[in-house]
Amino acid sequence: MDRTVDTNPHPDHFPPSAREFLSSWTASRGNVRHFMEDIAVPPIDSEHQREAGEAAAAAAIQEVFGLQLEDYSAGLDSVRGSFAAAGTAKLTAPDPDIPVDPGAAAFFDVDNTLIQGSSLVQLAMGMAKHKFFTARDVAPIAWKQAKFRLTGSENAADVASGRIQALEFIKGRRVDELVELGEAIVDKRMINKVYAGTRDLAHMHLDAGQQVWLVTATPVQLAQILAERLGFTGALGTVPEQIDGVFTGRLVGDILHGPGKKHAVAALSSLEGLDLARCTAYSDSANDIPLLSMVGTAVAINPDKTLKAEAAKRGWVIRDYRNVRRAVRTYGVPALAAAGVSLAGYNVRRRFTH
Repeated sequence: MDRTVDTNPHPDHFPPSAREFLSSWTASRGNVRHFMEDIAVPPIDSEHQREAGEAAAAAAIQEVFGLQLEDYSAGLDSVRGSFAAAGTAKLTAPDPDIPVDPGAAAFFDVDNTLIQGSSLVQLAMGMAKHKFFTARDVAPIAWKQAKFRLTGSENAADVASGRIQALEFIKGRRVDELVELGEAIVDKRMINKVYAGTRDLAHMHLDAGQQVWLVTATPVQLAQILAERLGFTGALGTVPEQIDGVFTGRLVGDILHGPGKKHAVAALSSLEGLDLARCTAYSDSANDIPLLSMVGTAVAINPDKTLKAEAAKRGWVIRDYRNVRRAVRTYGVPALAAAGVSLAGYNVRRRFTH
């Protein structure tokens, strides 16, 4: 009997590059046995299959994205959780009259990039109105929003604690209840806060046949409603775990803030076959530098002080669509305050003299 063993570690059908290997591994995760038997190596026991698959994936992830397997896996959990929340990978279909550019996409932060202020605060206010919690509970969130609007920068600790609070507030609530509330919040409180300039940039990418994704720390249900209203491809957000249509108070994958966005976009790019060198990312916050740094084109929208300095140093495009803070920079707070008082006095006098 011929007992010759094939020692070739790279069969003809093995993916020829780390990127293609990673794309196959990411798409088949959860069925590693099938992937390893059909694509990588002859059948082996399940434990060695898992170890071999993870070792190969870890090497590919490091080579392609410079990430650890654990971080990439958390990002993939966030992406799959986002898809599950929507019931589909993509919220809208591309325009059939526009040729598709399959390798390129644009990724947009939400708070202060796409909309004025904080989406989480809009959600919190709506939840308070519908008795999810009391006004006293929402006071700390309102204070964080005030800081955010006045300083133009978000504090990482504030964001993380705010998301944890949000998970606690929705624990035990039905998913459809939050979705219904989210639709009202988007339609009544958020759509009219969208920066026209940022929306135009997003539609520029859509008109070029590229995908457009929101990537945000806000709960994914709210982000997906906003993305669908604006005609975007999809949205990745912080994913609250749900069982039988009820929120558990636990998290799926990463909080999509800071490095969490990079992890999720890395996984999304593998699933969608995107070439990140041909992709664009938009954000207002220095916390998103990991995401901005991984794409071919980075754009700072309404940037905080740290991101503005970093964008200038790296030669990134800077766009500012704010009006109030631009006026403050130009005229100063005292001058604007004096103007406001003068205008108020003029209106009072006008009311009593006419």
